[in-house]
Amino acid sequence: MGKPKHYRPPGKKKEGNAARYVTRSQAIKILQVSLSDFRKLCIHKGVFPREPKKKVKGNHHTYYHLKDVMYILHDPLLEKFREIRAYQRKIKKAKAKKNDELAKLLLSRAPSYRLDMVIRDRYPTFIDALRDLDDPLTMVHLFAMLPAIDRLKIEVKRIHNCRRLCHEWQAYISRTHKLRKVFVAVKGIYYQAEVDGQKITWLAPHARQQVLTDDVDFNVMLTFLEFYEALLGFVNFQLYHSINVKYPPILDPRLEALAADLYALSRYFDANHRAVIQKPQVAGSSRSEQEQEESDLRLAQLQHQLPANEPGALMHLVQDASSEIEEDETTRNCKILFQNKKIFLSREVPRESLLFVIPAFGGIVSWEGDGAPFAESDDSITHQIVDRPTQGHVYLSREYVQPQWVYDCINARIILPTEPYMVGRDPPPHLSPFVDDEAEGYVPDYAKTIRQLQAAAKSDIQPLPGTGNDELDNSQNMLAEGFINRTEAMEAAEKKQEMMVLEKQYHNELKMELQGVSSINKLNSEDTKSKEQSLPDVEEQSAEDPSRLMMSRKKRGLYKAIEMGKQQKKERVEKLKERKRNIEAAQKSEKKHRKAQVS
Repeated sequence: MGKPKHYRPPGKKKEGNAARYVTRSQAIKILQVSLSDFRKLCIHKGVFPREPKKKVKGNHHTYYHLKDVMYILHDPLLEKFREIRAYQRKIKKAKAKKNDELAKLLLSRAPSYRLDMVIRDRYPTFIDALRDLDDPLTMVHLFAMLPAIDRLKIEVKRIHNCRRLCHEWQAYISRTHKLRKVFVAVKGIYYQAEVDGQKITWLAPHARQQVLTDDVDFNVMLTFLEFYEALLGFVNFQLYHSINVKYPPILDPRLEALAADLYALSRYFDANHRAVIQKPQVAGSSRSEQEQEESDLRLAQLQHQLPANEPGALMHLVQDASSEIEEDETTRNCKILFQNKKIFLSREVPRESLLFVIPAFGGIVSWEGDGAPFAESDDSITHQIVDRPTQGHVYLSREYVQPQWVYDCINARIILPTEPYMVGRDPPPHLSPFVDDEAEGYVPDYAKTIRQLQAAAKSDIQPLPGTGNDELDNSQNMLAEGFINRTEAMEAAEKKQEMMVLEKQYHNELKMELQGVSSINKLNSEDTKSKEQSLPDVEEQSAEDPSRLMMSRKKRGLYKAIEMGKQQKKERVEKLKERKRNIEAAQKSEKKHRKAQVS
């Protein structure tokens, strides 16, 4: 008999995948922990299953890299989990013996663990933490909206902590004007902020009753949430100290009871910085002095000695501290978008979202309810956000617009005309700022209108001598001038598109020449084509070239996948155009029907 296929002589070490990868059961045996503790350790330490090229134990196993398992083995958190597990056995034993006093005593002294060292280990620098902040923010915003349910181990304390972290993050982003994009979708509201050069995108669910399903493992989600809460706390601490604001904030209990947390945070920022300006801290100041200042601030807030109903409280965040920080051009533009705009929110609009985004772009905002900075009857209000067809009392000194107007102005970075967004009208399409229309190959009509308004606003920045700047804020003038320059803009766009097509053709010909293929016949055939030929058609004709036969199988497959992607994009664009034609035809038929009824 010959040797078996996988024969290994005694004393020889394993090699290849058998040595580098272990299954989940093998990893649990190495670590000597339970399955639930192993999952927690993997989530906290950032260890995930791997896919080896050759699965030694079979396809039905989950594999981990041996280095990742040894990384967990030497972590102090592992010993803490073993200690907690042994302590829980003591509690269980006391309950089994019906020794209630001992069980209560053991429960009050139960050991706990912190994730501070784990976060410092996984994120050596602050930029690393900011890069990985998308999922933590989305998860914390999700749990901030969930109801507390005991059977799923979702505690009230954890929900409140998530809401606190969300409001602290939103308050910093709003007061430092770091918000860049907002998009309202069916899933929720997408936000994008730019902090220290890092773009952070997160999803906040709509403020409505959430229904929990049974097909979600909340134990795993709560483990992730535990790590994300600690990470977000560290990030908020660093951000607040970067603008010389104490953390954690001490909120006005009256406003906190009224659920006006964002407004309470803005009041805290102002009061905190006012105290710092009055008593500048010396580098060698003692700890007792700092504690005394904090206690004085707490006492002032508890006695309601802070300025009540201050209109500019939401607009000003640590002005002197933020002025010391160098602001880029984008931040300065965002800061003055809603400048001199006083906006009031009706009861039916998404109050929490608008309280976040309007001050982030320099606006002053109030709402209907206790603790609001100013009332609805204030004559200085310029806009009122409403979302119902009829109003009880209409003020002629202000404009009534739908909430979409705020989000569209933010994405366009200009004050859009309010006529399309007035009450009772169907607003224009809400375009996503995360989609590149040029790359997709389809530019909606309203996107073209917004570009014309942006061009008109840029061309009107320099006023003529002897004229005031009042006309710059008049969006109707911008709209009219944008339509006057429409033909020139369209001609320039057509010329630019023709130049891009010719440039792409030239690059394709150079590639063909480098591959050793003569393109003389192709040049003669392309001279007879029309100038309006698009780039995909040129690439399709060059795809029929014999140079494809010289490609390897892998490159041919990659080239075929690229072609399929382009074809799918073209089909999506055609579907959008067909939908647009159908809508226009339906609108025309409806107009004809109305005219016939009138006549």
